Amino acid sequence: MDRREFMQFGALAGGTLLAGQALAQTPSNLAPAVRARAEKPRIVAPGGQVAVVTPNGSTLPWKNVGGVKVGHLVAMPVRHTFAPGLEVEAWGYNGSTPGPTIEAVEGDRIRIYVTNRLPEPTTVHWHGLILPNGMDGVSGLNQRPIAPGETFAYEFTLNRAGTYMYHPHYDEMTQMALGMMGMLIVHPKRSRGPRVDRDFALMTHEWKVLPGMRRPDPNAMSDFNVLTFNSKAFPATAPLVIGRGERVRIRLGNLSAMDHHPIHLHGLYFEVTGTDGGFVPESARYPETSVLVPVGSTRVIEFVADEPGDWAMHCHMTHHVMNQMGHAAPVTVGANARNIDKQVQALVPQYMTMGQDGMGGMEEMGMPVPPNSIPMKGGKGPFGSIDMGGMFTVLKVRENPEAEDGSGWYVHPKGTVADKADPAKLAADGIDPDVRFG
Repeated sequence: MDRREFMQFGALAGGTLLAGQALAQTPSNLAPAVRARAEKPRIVAPGGQVAVVTPNGSTLPWKNVGGVKVGHLVAMPVRHTFAPGLEVEAWGYNGSTPGPTIEAVEGDRIRIYVTNRLPEPTTVHWHGLILPNGMDGVSGLNQRPIAPGETFAYEFTLNRAGTYMYHPHYDEMTQMALGMMGMLIVHPKRSRGPRVDRDFALMTHEWKVLPGMRRPDPNAMSDFNVLTFNSKAFPATAPLVIGRGERVRIRLGNLSAMDHHPIHLHGLYFEVTGTDGGFVPESARYPETSVLVPVGSTRVIEFVADEPGDWAMHCHMTHHVMNQMGHAAPVTVGANARNIDKQVQALVPQYMTMGQDGMGGMEEMGMPVPPNSIPMKGGKGPFGSIDMGGMFTVLKVRENPEAEDGSGWYVHPKGTVADKADPAKLAADGIDPDVRFG
C-alpha cells in the first residue's frame, strides 16, 4: 500500500479501520517529545571550539595510537524506531542510523577500521574530504569492495576543516535507502569567526516505508513517506536546547535519495557560514530564515537567538512534515460528508470520511491506523496537538539551558499569547469581524 493507496484507503474505508485495528494509536499512547537537557558544552578544539552534539545520535570514540586517532565503524543491520509506532529493519553503523558523528581537528591523522557485517559488500566514501585517491571509497574505482566479514582500514590526514559526511559507494541505492550515512566534522586548527557556544549536527533523510512493512523500500524513486532528522520523525526528534543570547551553529547534511530540503527556523535569522566545499566568506553572507540543503550537500548556519521560547524548525516542503499518508485522494475540503457517512455507516459502523475539513487535529481524534505506521502523526503541544511530524523538531531558547528540562514547554509571560479577541477592544479599535468582501 503506497501513500496514495493509504489515503484512499483512509477516505473510503476508514470505518473498517476503526472497527478492525487492535493496534490503533490514540492520543493516550502517543509518546511526548523525548526528554532533553542541555549539557555544558565540552571544549574539544583550539580556540575554545565546542564539541558537536548530534541529537538522537552519538560521536565516534577515538583511541590515540602513536599519534594517530583510531576509530572503528561496523556496517550492520539495525532495528530502528523512527517514532513510537514505527519500527523497521534498517542498516547503519555501530548499531544506529545515522552512524556516529566523526569529529576531529584539522591536521589530525586518522585511521578508521570498517568491519562489514552486512549480507553484501560495502565501502565507505568520505564525502567532501580531499584525501589520497585510494581512500575515497568508490567500489571498483578506488578499492575492491569490503566483503561480508572483512575489515578494511582507511587512513589519511584531515588537511581541511569543514562539515562533511560519510556513506557507502557500493549498492548505494540500497545501502543509503536503508540508513547507512553519518556526519564527519573537522574543526579548524585555528578557530575562525566568532566563537560559538553550541554546535549541532543534523542529517536529513527520506525513506519509503509502506504502512505495516518492516523494511524501507530501497527501490523507491519518489513518494518517500517518512522524513527525518538524524533518522527520527517528530515527536521522537530530540529538541535543540540553547541559551538566550548564545551563538549557535547547526550543521545540516542531506543524503536523501531525491529531495532537497528547505529547512526553516522560526524566531530568528541566520547566515550560511559553510558548505561541504568550505567556509563562506563573511562578505558573501546574508540573513536568511530558510536554507535549502541540496541532495549530497551540507550547509552550516550560525545565529544568535535573542527571543526565548519554543520555536519550530522544519523542512518547508509540507509533505515532508507529514508521514505515511497519500495525496491522490479527491479533494473533500468544504464538502459535507454527513450524508456519505450516514449511508456507509449502515454497512461499516464508525465509518468517517477523511479530509473534508483538512487534516488539522487528526491526531487528537485518535484515528486508528494500520500496525507499524505513523500517518499524520504529530505530537502534543502546550495548546493541543502539533499537526506537524516527520522532519520537524523544536528549538528551545532558554535563559538557563543547562538548568531547565528541555522537554518542558516554554512558560509565556502574561499577555504574550495570541488568544480570542476581546469584543470591547475590537469595537474600540474599529474592527468589525462580520465585515464582508466582494
